[in-house]
Amino acid sequence: MTVRVPAVVMTAPGSNRDPDAVFALEQAGADARLVSVFDLIEKPTLLDDAGLVMLAGGFTYGDALGAGKLWALDLTHRLGDALGAHVQRGRPLLGVCNGFQALVQAGFLPGGHATAALAPNANGRFECRWVTLTPVSDHCIWTRQLDEPIDCPVAHGEGRFVADETTVSRLEAHDLVALRYASPEGAAAKGAYPANPNGSVNDIAGICDATGLVLGLMPHPEDHAVPRQHPRHRRGVIGRLGLSLFREGVRHAAGL
Repeated sequence: MTVRVPAVVMTAPGSNRDPDAVFALEQAGADARLVSVFDLIEKPTLLDDAGLVMLAGGFTYGDALGAGKLWALDLTHRLGDALGAHVQRGRPLLGVCNGFQALVQAGFLPGGHATAALAPNANGRFECRWVTLTPVSDHCIWTRQLDEPIDCPVAHGEGRFVADETTVSRLEAHDLVALRYASPEGAAAKGAYPANPNGSVNDIAGICDATGLVLGLMPHPEDHAVPRQHPRHRRGVIGRLGLSLFREGVRHAAGL
C-alpha cells in the first residue's frame, strides 16, 4: 500500500490500549494518531480527514456507572453527529473492549432499534487469557476476507455479550455476527469455558452494524499484531495474527 490511510485512535480518561492500537494500525498501513475525546468534542472536524476511527480499550472514566457508560454519553450527546457522518461517508469505525462497550451503550451497535449489552462475565471473575476467534461474517468489511482464525488476548470483567432473542435472531439472520469464540483448533466453543471466556450468547465475540463498517469486539487483536507478542512465539507458535483484521479495515478505508 503506497498511500497510508489517516486514522484516529480516540482516547478517554482511563483508556490504556492506545499505544497498542496505534502500533497495530501502523503495521496495517495506516498513519495513526491519538486524539483525546475532549479535543474531538471541542473540534469534531478533526474526524473529517480520518479514513478510519478506533476506540481503544481500557477503563474509561474508571468504568463509573458501568463499563463504557460515561464514554458512551460523550459519543451520544457530543460526538454522535460527527461519528455518524464518518460512517455515512463509508469509513470504518472500530471499538475494542471498552470501546466496544461504549459503542453498544451509545447505540452504534447493534444499531437500529436493537439493544444489547456487555454484562459481567458468567464466572464473576476478571478474565485475562488468550483466546481463538473465528471470523464468520461476509457482510462485515473487517472480516469478510479473513480465511483463518485469530489468536489474541482478552482482558475484561464485563465482556459477556447478551441480548434478547429477537436481537440475537436478527444478528444471526443478517450476518451481523462478525467473530465467535472458538477452541484453539478452531472448533465451535459451544459456550464452554475457557474457549468462551465470558459466557457470551452464541459464542459471540464481535458484531457489526447493518452497514458492515462498524465493528465492536471484546478481545484485543491489536495485541497480536506481530508474532513476538504471542506468549509462545519462542516455541515456534506463529501466525493467526490480529493484524489481518486491521489490514482489512485499512484496505477498505483506502478504497482498495
